[in-house]
Amino acid sequence: MGLTDNVASALCYSVGFITGILFLVLAPYNQNPKIRFHAFQSIFYSVAAIALRMVFWMIALVSGGWLFLYPVFMLLGLGLFVLWLVLIIKAYQNQKLVLPIIGPLAQQQAGS
Repeated sequence: MGLTDNVASALCYSVGFITGILFLVLAPYNQNPKIRFHAFQSIFYSVAAIALRMVFWMIALVSGGWLFLYPVFMLLGLGLFVLWLVLIIKAYQNQKLVLPIIGPLAQQQAGS
């Protein structure tokens, strides 16, 4: 009694790197290359999203342009949220969406 591959793959993205790490640790999911790919991509996506937001916040701090950069922050957040939803939906539909840069790294780590 376990989760199907598509449900486990979608759940890898649900809480970002936390669920990604969880599925890399839990057997039998850590043996499945498909689930491992989604787990690694979830971890890499979460770290990249956090780093991207930190960079934008530092730019705002240094430049002092909070008012000007606020719409950019909102668009960035919306874009990251929409991409996160797309990753969940594609994983649930048994489709493999390989993101640029982090996707090939996830494939390499997953061994797929």
